[in-house]
Amino acid sequence: MNSNTFPSRDVFLAEEYRRAADALDEQNFEEAWHHLERAHVVAQDRWGPHCVSHWRMLELAWRTRDWREVFGQIFRLFLAPVGNITGRLPIGNSGRSNVSAFARMEIEPEISGLLGQSPAQDLPASK
Repeated sequence: MNSNTFPSRDVFLAEEYRRAADALDEQNFEEAWHHLERAHVVAQDRWGPHCVSHWRMLELAWRTRDWREVFGQIFRLFLAPVGNITGRLPIGNSGRSNVSAFARMEIEPEISGLLGQSPAQDLPASK
């Protein structure tokens, strides 16, 4: 994909979910998480897709019997609508339970472009 052409968010999400499913079929759980995290960053500011991303993460956590992640995803499924309603979302957050649900994170350049941001917009400048 050329850097000036970005797919729609829905196309991006479908592709990331497909890649996660393919990785899961190959039992490459780390790769599956990677694609679900990317999908979460893109879906985060839209209520429905945001909840779908956490649901898929919950399914993967359940399949791998990662109970910490299962409980973390259940918590995030309840928290996601509140974040969407209030507009208080930690931009770039991967959606995993191994990071705070409130932590902002750097966004990959490809995803920044898709979201219409420059990488400098991802996080506030440090003082």
